[in-house]
Amino acid sequence: MADQMKPTSATEQEFGQTTSRIPVPNGNAAQMRAQHWDLHNPMAFIHTRDDEPRLPAFGGEFQPGLYKSVEARKFANPAPLGLSAFALTTFVLSAVNLGVRGVSAPNIAVPLAFGYGGLVQLLAGMWEMAVGNTFGATALSSYGGFWIAYGILLTPGWNILGKGGPYMTEATMAVDPKMGESAVGFFLTGWFIFTTILLLCTLRSTVMFFMLFFTLDLAFLMLACGAYANDNNAMEASHKLNQAGGGFGMLAAFLAWYNAFAGIADSSNSFFLIPVFHFPWSEKGREDRIAAKSERDQA
Repeated sequence: MADQMKPTSATEQEFGQTTSRIPVPNGNAAQMRAQHWDLHNPMAFIHTRDDEPRLPAFGGEFQPGLYKSVEARKFANPAPLGLSAFALTTFVLSAVNLGVRGVSAPNIAVPLAFGYGGLVQLLAGMWEMAVGNTFGATALSSYGGFWIAYGILLTPGWNILGKGGPYMTEATMAVDPKMGESAVGFFLTGWFIFTTILLLCTLRSTVMFFMLFFTLDLAFLMLACGAYANDNNAMEASHKLNQAGGGFGMLAAFLAWYNAFAGIADSSNSFFLIPVFHFPWSEKGREDRIAAKSERDQA
């Protein structure tokens, strides 16, 4: 058995795929994939072939790891569409949370939540699945679902939080007159947890991509805490927390637009490209350090 074992490749080590307990016959990567498809995540071997071009992560691709060139795909990059849908809807709701121009009713976000941030972003997530981007499909589809759910929450016809609704009956108000605020807090806390999971997956990508999820994560946290503070009748704290959530949401919206522009702009349509700032520990960061060390050694 020992002579049938192959040491783990550098790529497998890079992506955390260990095959030390699996007999791998001598052969190319395609044979290895075919014979051990059922023992691995199908994405485990996506970049094991040397002749497959691999590009470093950048926010416009919505792929936190190394990815295949867009030129090798039959589909366009759906990430900028999903990012733009998320950005505009988040921008409008965050402006309301900040109280810009005295607007306090969030219902203006409902049509965007259904049509753009919801439906269009969900479709972009499905297209991400078609191009083989698990992270992009999960993130964009989920946040598309979030906006649809939030639109339903604010639609008067559903009356989820309004007078006579399930949280404002005589029975519920006898227990807690503001039970609906805690219920919204649960809703937002769940999205905070989900966004934290995605945030951890961006630590090896780019600064701008990471900052998008970092600011969004803080926005969900602030808004959830604001809802809980409202239920506790801490109105001043609730107001400040909602404003903080609006501020972080506004940052997330502009970072989403920034990453969307990174995915749209190229030499055919723009006079300049924007930087995405790779982390020093990312693949691109390591390449830059090796190149800089080589230049110093030659000097």
